[in-house]
Amino acid sequence: MSEAAHPTRINCVLIAGGLYHDFDYARLELLKPLAEDPRVRTRVFEDYGNLDAIRQADFLITYTCDVTPPLEAQEALRDWVRGGGRWYALHGTNSVLRLFDNGLYGAPRWAPLLMETLGTQFIAHPPIAPYKVEVADANHPLTQGIAPFETTDELYLMERHGDLHVLLDAEFQGEATGFDEADWAHDRHPVLYIKAQGSGAVLYNTLGHCRGHYDMQPFLDWWPQVDRCAWDLPVFRELLRRGIEWAKDGRRVS
Repeated sequence: MSEAAHPTRINCVLIAGGLYHDFDYARLELLKPLAEDPRVRTRVFEDYGNLDAIRQADFLITYTCDVTPPLEAQEALRDWVRGGGRWYALHGTNSVLRLFDNGLYGAPRWAPLLMETLGTQFIAHPPIAPYKVEVADANHPLTQGIAPFETTDELYLMERHGDLHVLLDAEFQGEATGFDEADWAHDRHPVLYIKAQGSGAVLYNTLGHCRGHYDMQPFLDWWPQVDRCAWDLPVFRELLRRGIEWAKDGRRVS
């Protein structure tokens, strides 16, 4: 039978899990656009433990917080990307969080291989507040037609690793309250970028914080409000869809 009659299956791995976020919500909202393409079959996990599934995947999507793969998995992820894999990493995928003795959160550099593959490591964010996202490369297919926009979200302040093609960014100078590395000089910080490596690449989108009433346990039994942040913006949903297209079919969005 022809390819048109029986299109080739596309295997996706979605990893959603960790701390301090509403992973039920994020997982569902990511599965919806994936399900719009009948070629895509998605396996869902909370961590990077199933290396066979990752190695067999055509593309990978991650929405995690403080989920650090062991060294074997970090090496497998690096090799998979270099071998042609497309990884769409969202929000806290690049985070390693620990509460220090001084009562502040810090970002220990415990997974340098993972962060080198991702292109950044999360260090801190200021309190959630409105900020403006600018378009750093308006000619790229992922950002063509996207206008600067305002969002209320976590503005990620990160340590960079390697050469990044920044597509969206945001300006910040000030204090990241509650974090050990709190004082930040004026700079522009990537919001959406690509890190090419080998014949594959990582697309990283720092937006998309979400939190429900129970997601701060055991520190708080009840978080008073439901946070959806950029998820409520049509532009963020458009960026998600474009990122999924980039990940599953690099021939169309390079």
